[in-house]
Amino acid sequence: MLSHDVTARLRDALRAADFTVGAIEQLIGEEAQRALLRNQSTPARRRTTDGSGLSTLTRLFSLQAPVSREEADRALPGLVDAMSVAGMLESSIGEVNARVDIRPYGDEDHDWWIVCDLTPGLDGSHRKVDPEHVLGISEASSSLAQLTIRRDIGSALDLGTGCGVQALHLASHAGTVVGTDVNPRALAMARLTAELNEVRIDIRDGSLFDPVRGETFDLIATNPPFVVSPATGERLIYRDSGLPGDEVVRRVVTQAPDHLNSGGWCQILANWVHLKGEPWQERVAGWIEPSGVDAWVLQREVADLPTYVEMWLADAGLQDAPDYLQRYDAWLSWFDDQRIEGIGFGWLCLNKAGRDKPSVRLEEWPYEIEQPLGPHIAAWGDRMDALEGLGDDEILRSRLHHAVDVVQETVGPVGAEDPEHIVVRLQRGFRRARPVDTVEAGLLGASDGELTVGQILDALASLLGGDAAETRAAYLPRVRELLQDGFLKP
Repeated sequence: MLSHDVTARLRDALRAADFTVGAIEQLIGEEAQRALLRNQSTPARRRTTDGSGLSTLTRLFSLQAPVSREEADRALPGLVDAMSVAGMLESSIGEVNARVDIRPYGDEDHDWWIVCDLTPGLDGSHRKVDPEHVLGISEASSSLAQLTIRRDIGSALDLGTGCGVQALHLASHAGTVVGTDVNPRALAMARLTAELNEVRIDIRDGSLFDPVRGETFDLIATNPPFVVSPATGERLIYRDSGLPGDEVVRRVVTQAPDHLNSGGWCQILANWVHLKGEPWQERVAGWIEPSGVDAWVLQREVADLPTYVEMWLADAGLQDAPDYLQRYDAWLSWFDDQRIEGIGFGWLCLNKAGRDKPSVRLEEWPYEIEQPLGPHIAAWGDRMDALEGLGDDEILRSRLHHAVDVVQETVGPVGAEDPEHIVVRLQRGFRRARPVDTVEAGLLGASDGELTVGQILDALASLLGGDAAETRAAYLPRVRELLQDGFLKP
């Protein structure tokens, strides 16, 4: 898109204007920020009229509003013509408009810029989305970024990089990063995103794992084009794979293990189908189990079919299309033909742990969570490593600690000696809750590293009038569960 020299001068201009997430939020205020999340720019426009570089760039890119040529030249000195030739700006007599978006983005440690296409539907506009549209920062990309494990590693792959959001994150903790995509426009924007942020990313053209044939990585992060559809008609590359149903997700899941180093992770955000007469867990487990990897799959929600179709037709800007009803009906008819009764959405985390008996966990998880989840996914893998081959005698000799964020909730009549129900709840990450009985609650409370599990269980058996050997036998499996779920830690 731009020469190296022009890109460097653009970077300098963005820095000089302090064109960052924090500065924009401070400039426009919370109300205007919330309005932008609803695709309404008017409140923000009212706060960006002072002619400063930050206001000009915010109006030009974030708000998709025209600015005067004089304002554009002040904010982008000597760059307007070059960016117009490159197709990033459109300049006419006295006025400049953006044709692509340069979007500030960041995390706790970084301020970045993302190059992507303009947000469709801003201020109620009903512009049809182009097949090669390059999506910017979305709820899905943010979720995947927070799901991804952030440990220092040697190599990482961003499969379906789009504008390069995940690749930027990966470059902050991986020695080498490869990003792949089939959309030529996305590849160009990802390269510019990388250069603008002075980040080295190897951007390659090709479908799924074709561009990395024979290569392996420590981490793969991917938000593949997972929309479940008949794969007919016009295709939006960022969301439509061209494959029917959830076939693209199946291919990613089944092929990823061959591209992981020992101990490596693949983290996927995706949809999968619910077929009549087949539990979704069986379907997804059937993809995972032959590969021999550990897996933790969490289904966050299930969409009913009309809602699903309406959402993605709206995403394509087709609400007012003359053939809207025909498209809607054809999609539902295809679902009927395929025996699809719902669409699951969630996360798949695969770990090439190399176990003789892999741990495959699939569960519904529609509950409240606390982001980021990456550290909690990594901790689960560590717990599986710690528990591997751990015999009952070793557990009984272990001195465990309860998690620092675990709390106990009791329910019962006021003044009663014993509660009717006891629930222990983790306050961080997945915020898992577990009903427990008096022995489990006592075990958790006493697990401060001083006594062994065996000593605690024996003491509880004596206190409650039970047999020590029977108590040990009955509660050892529960101790393993408490370790697996993170309520107890070595």
